[in-house]
Amino acid sequence: MARHVKKTTSFAVLHFSVAFGVTYAITGSWQVSGAVALIEPLVNTVAFFFHELVWSRRAQPALAPVQAGR
Repeated sequence: MARHVKKTTSFAVLHFSVAFGVTYAITGSWQVSGAVALIEPLVNTVAFFFHELVWSRRAQPALAPVQAGR
């Protein structure tokens, strides 16, 4: 397996674990914690997609203004 796939997988496990742990610490409910650990990363992924769209548009260089009379 490629290194980036391993790294992505380990980050996903970490993300799910943190979401579950924090929610469980707040609510004491494993059902709610499990739901949040599954739903939050999905919502976060969609939000990140739109975040990247905005940044990709900002990264495009603006056209230099054309000066008349040169």
